[in-house]
This record gives sequence, structure tokens and C-alpha cells, in this order.
Amino acid sequence: MSTESIDRVVDDRLRRRLLAAAILASFVSFLDGSITNIALPAIERDLGGGVSTQQWVVDGYLLTLSALILLAGAVSDAAGRLRVLRIAIVAFVVTSALCALAPTAGVLIGARVLQGVAGAFLVPGSLSLIIAVFEGPAQSKAIGTWTGWTTVSGLLGPVVGGGLVDGVGWRSVFLIGLLPAAAAMLLLGRTSDGARPADRQRIDVASAALAALGLAGVTVGLIELGAGAGAALPPAVAGVLLAAGGVALGGFLLRNARTRRPLVPPSLFAARNFAWGNLSTFFVYGALGLVMLVPTLFLQRVVGLPATGAALVSLPSTLLLILLSGRFGALAGRLGARRFMTAGPIVAAGGALTASFVRDPATALWFVIPSTVLIGLGLSMTVAPLTAAVLGAVPPESSGIGSAVNNAVARVAGLITVATAGWILGGVVTLEGYVRSSIVTAVLLAVGGLVALAGIRGRASDGA
Repeated sequence: MSTESIDRVVDDRLRRRLLAAAILASFVSFLDGSITNIALPAIERDLGGGVSTQQWVVDGYLLTLSALILLAGAVSDAAGRLRVLRIAIVAFVVTSALCALAPTAGVLIGARVLQGVAGAFLVPGSLSLIIAVFEGPAQSKAIGTWTGWTTVSGLLGPVVGGGLVDGVGWRSVFLIGLLPAAAAMLLLGRTSDGARPADRQRIDVASAALAALGLAGVTVGLIELGAGAGAALPPAVAGVLLAAGGVALGGFLLRNARTRRPLVPPSLFAARNFAWGNLSTFFVYGALGLVMLVPTLFLQRVVGLPATGAALVSLPSTLLLILLSGRFGALAGRLGARRFMTAGPIVAAGGALTASFVRDPATALWFVIPSTVLIGLGLSMTVAPLTAAVLGAVPPESSGIGSAVNNAVARVAGLITVATAGWILGGVVTLEGYVRSSIVTAVLLAVGGLVALAGIRGRASDGA
């Protein structure tokens, strides 16, 4: 493969190759965030540690992933997209192998914490790579393809994980990501980074520390407060961490507004589509947090389906996202993101309301499956135009931090709704709790659509 700078990409075949590399690099991060859940009982049987171990196998990854994602975006812009992306892929491979080989629960949790660090650098780097090599409607379509496949990775995780755990063992769950990671490295080839803007070469360390500490405190606080009786920390300690995280984030905002080299340039939020798009992201991805958690629990614990069977119910959504996300992204590039960002969440809200009519577990699938189809269709209409609208409003030299902000908003929104799921469900998964969760999901989606209607302007690529 010849060496070529991403600032001078003119070959469509190279663009497609770099798009595939970006998708695969992000795919492993999103997949690992969802596939591990299905392996938790087997991990506990093998390594012991009880509920606390199971929680922190999941939460250790989410903690560093959420805490470092803003820093990762800034580093990607400052040090070079491809350089950071390559290092992150190698680090993810190494930490995944450590997880698979872990002899004790403590080693596994430590490896998961390190794996989250690598995962935090994968997503901003891959998205900023797409922004660098695609423009206009082609950029919207590329983002649509990326969002479709990365969303699919989260939905496929339980299905793939169930088969691996039953057929090979839980350690294979951490090795499955090595194949797409290796493929991403091969596809990147010898392509080099473009020139770095001089004013983005340095990072404000104090801002980065405040952001990391703030996101870490909020993440741990929300996780522990939402864990109920299975929490590893007392509620008072979790509350203190949540409050301290909020204070640190407040300090970050103050410093970020005053420093000469802000971690997150305030000018990003002066772009209407970036500000309103992130607000819509908060509501839509908050709803998505419930969509990915509650129906699977309901189908297993109330309806009585096995884990793999419950995961297969999400297959229609997965197929719709694969088939339609790129197409809706392309349409948004030509027609504007606003109509899709409005209609998509409303369609998905209709799907969530459909599930709220369940009255008997014996007939639940007659409502849950149509609900899944409508939610999948609505998300297919939404996620690509939303991401394209947000990132289309970001200057190319700030694409890493722009994508990091959007991903941080999405992850914090999901953490909040998952943390409050216990209250919504009433402390235990029941039919009545599932109905309540479906209504809350529908409201969040509808608000996300109305926010987009009120705030998004122009085409996805206009940066309005």
C-alpha cells in the first residue's frame, strides 16, 4: 500500500477503505460495551466475587471510557487522528487479551479499566477520520454507514456473546474483537496524518483533569445509585461522588471558558446544529439506554424466554439499522437532517408506546416485536442524520473533540436512564414496570424529536 495523507484523499477506493477501518475500529469498542453482560454469570462461576465483581467487570470499562472521552477527542485533534487511532487499536487488542487471560476477578477488573482507556480513544479518532476524508452529502452517507454498524454492534453483542459463552466459554467474549481490530489496522495501511493546526497542538492539562474527574465522579455515582441492593458503595458515598463529579464538571466549564486553549472550544456551541443536536442526542440516547436494557430483562424474567431468544427479538432492529442507516444518512445530506431527526424519534416513540399496551406475558410478543420493528425504523431514520448534523457543524480541525462531546453526551444520557431504571421499574422487573418504562422511553424519544424540530436548521453538512 502506498503512503498517502488523509488531507489529499481523492481515490474513492481509499475513502471506502478508510471508512471500513473507522467502522471496524469503533465496532470493537461498542461491541465490547454490550457483549460482556451476557458472560457475567459464567465469569462469576469461574472467578467468583459475587454481584460486586459482575458490576465492576461492566462498570470498570464504562468508567474510564466515559471519563476520558473528552480528553481523547482533544488528543486526537492535537496529535493526529491516525496516530492516535493506531495506538488505541493496539492498546485495545492488548487489554482484550489481558481480559481473556485474567486468572482472578481483580485482574479482570483491572484489565477492563485499561480496556476502557483504549476504547475512549477509538470512537473520536474513527469519526474524525471520516470527517477528514468525506465532504458534503458523501460525508452524511459515510456517517450514516458508521452509525448504523456501530449501533448494530451494541445490539448484536448479547446474541454473539450468548453463542460464544455457551459454545466456547466466557474468555472468548474478549477475544472476538481481535479480528475486526486487526482488519482495521490492515485497512489503515500506510495512510498518514495530515498537517496539524498550530493552535491545537497543546492541551490544557487542568481542563483535561477536571473533565476526567468530573465524568468519572458522575459515572460512578450514577452507576452505584442505580445499582440498588447490589451496589458496591454505600448510597451516601455514591451521592458524594456524584456531587463531586458535578462540581468538577462545573470547574471544567469555568476554566474552559477562560483559558486560551480550551479543551472544548466554546465556539462549537455557537453553531446552532451542534448545540441543538447535542440536546436532541441527550433525549434520544437516554431513551436508547432503556431500550437496550429493559425489554431484554422483561422477556427473560417475565415472559420466560432464554437469553439468546430474548436477544433475537432485537434482530429486526439490527437488520433495519444495517439496511437503512446509510440511506437515511445520504438523504439527510441532500434534504436536510431536520425532518429525519424529527420524524425518526416520533416513529420510535410510537414503537415504544406500542409496547405499553402489553397486558399479559403470554401475548407479550405480539406487542414487543412490532414495537422493536418501529423503534428500529425510527432509530434508522435518526442516528445517522443526528450525527451528521452535529459533526457537520464542527470545523474539520476540531472533529475529534466534536465527536467526543457528542459521544460523552450520549453515554451520560444512557447512564442516567439506566441508573434510574430501578426506580422506573419499581425495584423489580414486572409487566407493570415494563409498561412504565415503555411510556418513559416514548416521552424521551418524542422530546428528542421536538428538540430537533425546534433547533436544527439547514442541511446536515451546512454546519448551521
